[in-house]
Amino acid sequence: MKVLVVLRVLVRKVLPLLGVLGVLGVLGVPQVHAAAAERYALIVTGAHGEPTYAEQYAQWRQTAVTALLEKLAFDDAHILTLFEGGDSAHAATAEGVRRALTSLRSKIQSDDVLLVLLIGHGSFDGAEAKFNLVGPDLTSSEWAALLKPISARTVIVNSTAASFPFLEHLSAPRRVVITATDSVAQRFDTIFPEYFIRALTDGAADLDKNGRVSVWEAFSAASLGVRRYYTQRGQLATERSLIDDDGDGVGREAGEDGKDGSAASRLYFDADVAGAAPTDEELLRLLQKRTTLQIDVDELKMRRQLMTPDEYRQEFERLMLALARVSRDIRNKQKKT
Repeated sequence: MKVLVVLRVLVRKVLPLLGVLGVLGVLGVPQVHAAAAERYALIVTGAHGEPTYAEQYAQWRQTAVTALLEKLAFDDAHILTLFEGGDSAHAATAEGVRRALTSLRSKIQSDDVLLVLLIGHGSFDGAEAKFNLVGPDLTSSEWAALLKPISARTVIVNSTAASFPFLEHLSAPRRVVITATDSVAQRFDTIFPEYFIRALTDGAADLDKNGRVSVWEAFSAASLGVRRYYTQRGQLATERSLIDDDGDGVGREAGEDGKDGSAASRLYFDADVAGAAPTDEELLRLLQKRTTLQIDVDELKMRRQLMTPDEYRQEFERLMLALARVSRDIRNKQKKT
């Protein structure tokens, strides 16, 4: 009994200086591991304008919620949804967004993960990019101000047209920003949300086959899915997605060279998996490069009728050599692991 009393006194007195884990470790008491990081999501489907958009946005929103709940095991209480026609607690208005982010800010800790997914229409007036809400819209600068107090690891996905300026304005340390477009001139409705939501739980998106889909892998799969969508229809792509995860506001496309991708490749929306294989960023880049080159070959075959035989042969040989090199590098890398 005396030992227990002394232990309690020591913990109470020394705790502010050394921290409870250090005290208990010194005293030989088994340490209690810190609670696992919590995961939160804010999904906003903005003003739809037309019934067809309302149906599509509702489908995407519900699919995303189902994926988070059933496949990624989010706590239902940690998912907030805002949409046109929602009640006061779910209204896709500027005030609704402010209220939702204020509520999240009061709960989220620095080690937690927050997904902010914006689905709907976007616009650019020559000075500011906006996400269209019911009533007054919020600009990229206003979104940045609202998100600034949140210290959690945050992934912001603006899947709308003209979303490019969000990359620069929302970029920050411990934050991944994804936009569906790389230019404000890309103002057509996007299909990026369809592929991004699908990639969250798609085993095919797990390039390194570690049993989990990272934020980088979901972005990559969605980007390549969009590209293949336009290629198969013989159309010029009207959207090119970008990702920034190093806080410099520059970003890069999937399959292209750039600094971004390291933090996103180590960030997951599912709970930590004990014994999961570590992320091999170099292998991920090689696997993604191979997929990109394979799509390049598909696109080249579709453009064959518009090229001279020599032009086609030279480009085909270039792509085949590049594919051979990256396939060799993948095999060598896999042998070492």
